[in-house]
Amino acid sequence: MGFFTGHPLQQPPTVFPHRQAGPPRPLLRAAARGFTLIELVAVLVLAGLLATFAVNRFFQRDTFDARSFTDQVTNIVRYGQKLAVAQNRAVFVRIDADSVALCFDAVCSDEQKVVPPTGRNSGSKDTLKYCTVTNWLCEGRPSGVTMSTAPLNTAGFYFDALGQPYAKGDVFPAVSTFPAQLNISIQGDGTKRDVTVEGETGYVH
Repeated sequence: MGFFTGHPLQQPPTVFPHRQAGPPRPLLRAAARGFTLIELVAVLVLAGLLATFAVNRFFQRDTFDARSFTDQVTNIVRYGQKLAVAQNRAVFVRIDADSVALCFDAVCSDEQKVVPPTGRNSGSKDTLKYCTVTNWLCEGRPSGVTMSTAPLNTAGFYFDALGQPYAKGDVFPAVSTFPAQLNISIQGDGTKRDVTVEGETGYVH
């Protein structure tokens, strides 16, 4: 009975109109789909082609050695110019067919060899072969890599205290006979890579 109306209360419906009577519907499961045999074979074929051509080319030893040695030569020559300006003295860049090195005199006597900023060079087998020591800023060319200069047979040069390059035989303050450009060419994988020193400014690139 209602407290205020005195009428009997209506019972709520036991079946809701928006619900369907009967047992609950089974949950639908998405069918799991795997790779077909054709897809797996295609992936294996593509992986094999990549391993045969692209990966082999990327990890070719001569390519890696040529790039690495080009970076070493560039960094050594750039450091020589900066060192000459910083210490207000001539710094000689020694170049031959097998190595590039820095010294404070033209003959690279033992006491005038430039020490690497880190205290030692790379210490690689080829560097030890051509430079003989590790406490000298000198790097030897890897086997399979060749190095040449243009103009040909440029045995070296030096940077003066202003960072300008001079031919090895020039006596400062005489006029520099350094060429307009010196190219140090490095080749080991069929591709020539040049390190260029500009005669006017000494810019190395």
